[in-house]
Amino acid sequence: MTFNDLKLTPAILKALGKENYTAPTPIQEQAIPVVLAGRDLFGCAQTGTGKTAAFALPIVQLLTEQQSKPGRVRRTRSLILTPTRELALQIADNIKAYGQFTDLRCLAIVGGVSQKVQERALEQGADIIIATPGRLIDLINQKFVDLQAVQILVLDEADRMLDMGFINDVKKIIAKMPSKKQTLFFSATMPPEISKLVKTLLVNPVKVEVTPASTTVERIEQSVYFVEKASKQGLLNELLKDKSITSALVFTRTKHGADRVVRGLTKVNITAQAIHGNKSQNSRQNALLNFRSGATRVLVATDIAARGIDIDELSHVINFNLPNIPETYVHRIGRTGRAGLSGIAISFCETEERPYLRDIEKKIKKTIPVAVDHSDSMLTI
Repeated sequence: MTFNDLKLTPAILKALGKENYTAPTPIQEQAIPVVLAGRDLFGCAQTGTGKTAAFALPIVQLLTEQQSKPGRVRRTRSLILTPTRELALQIADNIKAYGQFTDLRCLAIVGGVSQKVQERALEQGADIIIATPGRLIDLINQKFVDLQAVQILVLDEADRMLDMGFINDVKKIIAKMPSKKQTLFFSATMPPEISKLVKTLLVNPVKVEVTPASTTVERIEQSVYFVEKASKQGLLNELLKDKSITSALVFTRTKHGADRVVRGLTKVNITAQAIHGNKSQNSRQNALLNFRSGATRVLVATDIAARGIDIDELSHVINFNLPNIPETYVHRIGRTGRAGLSGIAISFCETEERPYLRDIEKKIKKTIPVAVDHSDSMLTI
């Protein structure tokens, strides 16, 4: 299948050609016709499946077809809600690329940067707003944002918005929109709370699911170290003596845990930076740029902050803390082994995390091999 087969307009096809998009991914093949038909959609997909284009391309097309007349005030006709600043900015960049040969205007509304700049941009009008819930609520309350003309609502990474406690903000935002609208809902995992939310927000939705959460990328080499909690930092430092680990994304459970790991790595002269919600936008962007360029060898992140991080050729993912949700493990390790490349996922498991490991192995229907450690004294086997 080609993008031509999806009945996209010449302006969008021209933009896709310029951006070197060749063929649609499975989620794009399934979702784009559904969205173009005006249906509500529930998409269950991991990062890296192409889901941004799956909703952004048809939104650009639908809004362009309904382009307002010259001279009219430009009103916001689509709102995309997402949990993190990085993801909002990434989506905005993509939409600008897809709509570069149209007259559409999109705007990212995120915290951590000057509100005055966003106020001025809003005064000019935006057809599409991509926003994090907190900053958007602030601007709605200050009467800078009017959502009464919204026709298409997208909730992206809904499970993370739930984890971050944004659900009440999301409900307040939805209450400011027309009751009749098209809603597109995307989530990488499917906890019970998400199922309930789907039932309350979507009307007769089409479900699109790719790369089910119970499967992992076959080319990713997985292993687990059983290690005491107090010995995890020492084990990480020891593993990173191996120069073949050219880049590592390390996951911790908490923000403070991420900062502690970075301090522990810095002490042994391993370049590392943390990325989490307590960091400023500039700090997070700087950490990402350094990691992508190779100036920083290790990026330490929480799950929430890591959403929206798209890194090619990532050699290793290391779970410093095992997640308590099996789907999150699949999501984490899927950040390596992309684009046909091999990848390695290493997990540290302390005594209290044993139940998490059992749940993960049950979900992926595979026993994760136990690694032979550099120092037997670190193990709790």
